[in-house]
Amino acid sequence: MPEPDSPQPARPIARALALLVVLVFAGCATTSDHAGDTEPPVFVDEPLPPVEEPAVHREPAAADAGPEAEIPLSALQPEPQEATADALPEVLVKGLFRDRHEVIHDHVAEAQALLRDVALEYVFTGKGRRETLRGRPVAFALWSEVKQEWIIAHIEIPRPPVRWRPGRRPLHVTVRTPGIKARHVKGTGAERLMFAFSRGGESLKVYGRKFPVFDNALVRKRQWRAVAETARPIVYLPYTDDTLDPGFVRGGRDFLLSEARKAGDELRAAQVPSQAFPEELLADVIPVEVITTLAVIEQTDDFDFRESGGAAFDQVLNQYGLERQQAYRYSVSGAAALGPMQFTNRRGNGTYALVVRRCRGANLDPNFERGATNLRNAMKAAICLLDIELSQMPSDIRLAYRGNPTVLGIFPVAAYNGGPRNVAKLHRALGRMRVPVEQLRRPGEQPPGKPVPCPCVWQDTGTGIVRPVTIPRYNNENRWYLEKYQSILDLFE
Repeated sequence: MPEPDSPQPARPIARALALLVVLVFAGCATTSDHAGDTEPPVFVDEPLPPVEEPAVHREPAAADAGPEAEIPLSALQPEPQEATADALPEVLVKGLFRDRHEVIHDHVAEAQALLRDVALEYVFTGKGRRETLRGRPVAFALWSEVKQEWIIAHIEIPRPPVRWRPGRRPLHVTVRTPGIKARHVKGTGAERLMFAFSRGGESLKVYGRKFPVFDNALVRKRQWRAVAETARPIVYLPYTDDTLDPGFVRGGRDFLLSEARKAGDELRAAQVPSQAFPEELLADVIPVEVITTLAVIEQTDDFDFRESGGAAFDQVLNQYGLERQQAYRYSVSGAAALGPMQFTNRRGNGTYALVVRRCRGANLDPNFERGATNLRNAMKAAICLLDIELSQMPSDIRLAYRGNPTVLGIFPVAAYNGGPRNVAKLHRALGRMRVPVEQLRRPGEQPPGKPVPCPCVWQDTGTGIVRPVTIPRYNNENRWYLEKYQSILDLFE
C-alpha cells in the first residue's frame, strides 16, 4: 500500500469548519488513563481506511495479554488492504457538523502523516565493548484542543520491555521534549504501550505513535549500533480513550463479522471437509459468531474485563473499527503468540504449522508471521484449529455441540485457549458440578439478592429456569477465558 500523503495546507474555509467541529465536540474525548543515529527510512505503516457510514445492525446486548514480547522483524510485512464494494470515499467536509468518529479518524490519519518523517534518536552509553543502547525511543503525535496545534513528543522507555502488570507502579520513562509531562498508563510493547500526556496543565490527546522494532538476532549479539541502524519503525496507535467512540465500536463489530463470513465463504468455496464431522463442510461446523468472539477476547485483558466488564470489549472493538485490517497485527504476548488471533509457532513446528499441515484444503499462508498477522487468514486457521480440537473430544460433547454449537462452543474455545488438557479438566469439572453437557445454556439472570460467584456456566434443570453454576478452579486463566466468551457471544448475533 502507498504511504499516506503528506499533509497539505488547509484552505481557509476548511480550517474554519475544522475549528467549529473541535469547539462543538471539545470535552467529548478524554486523555487515556490507562542522541544517536537516525533510523533508516523504512516504513510499514498504512493509511487508515476511509470512514464508513455505520451499517444497519441489531443493537448489541448490554487474555490476559500479559507482558509483551518483541515483534519479529519478519512479521512487519506491508498488508495490502482489500477494496470492498461498500467502502465509501473519504468525505472531508460533510455539512456543517460531522460525526465525532469522523473527526477522530481524520486526527489519527493526520497524526500518521506527521509521524512518518519523524526521526527517532537512539542514545548509547559506555564505550567500546561496554557500549549499549540505553532505551527505546518512541514518538507520539499529541493534539492540543486549547491551542489547536500538534505537538510531537519524544520519550524513551526501558529496554528490554519490563514485565509490568496492572496495579503496579507506572514505568519510569525519560521525556525528551521540553514542557511535556508523560504518565505511563499501561502496557509495555508495541500494541499496548499507553501514556497520558499534558502540557502546562492541559491534557493532550494522543492520536499517533511511532515505535521501533529491533532485530532480535542483533540484540542477542549485543551489536547495538547495528540494532539502531536496522530498527524498523511502525506508526501504529494502540487503543486510547481519546479514540473511543460508539461509531468505531459498531464499525468494529460489523467489520469482524464481515471478515469472519468471508473466511467461511472461502473455506466453503474450497469444499474443505470437517474433521470432527466428515459428512459436513468445515465452514458449516464452526459458527461465525465463535470466530468473531475469539478475535475480541484474545485481545481483551483479564484485568480490564474484571474491572469494567463489557466496556473492555468496547475498547477492543473500537480498535478494530478504527484500524480495520491493521488492528492487532503487532500484538505479541510474552509467550510469543502473534497477531489478532494469537497463534503460536515455536521453532517453526507449533500450533500454526500443525494447522497448515492438517487443514491443507484451506490454502493457509504457510509463512507463520505473514499468516498470523493477516486477519482473514488467521480466522480461517482458527476455524481449522477449533474443528481439529472438536474431532478429538468425547462423543457426548460432539453430539451436544451439533445441537447447540454456540453454547457448547465453550469446549473448543477452552481448547483454543489451553489445548485438549483444559477440555478434559472442564469436562470433569462439569461432572462434579452435576451439569450434563446437554443442559448447558446461554447466560441468564443472576438470582436476585444472592449472586453466584463467576466465572460460571448456566444450567437448565428442566424447570424453565436457567441458573448459574460457579466453575471450579481447574485453571483460572481458562475459566475467565470462558467467562469472556459467554459474556460477548450475544453481541455478534
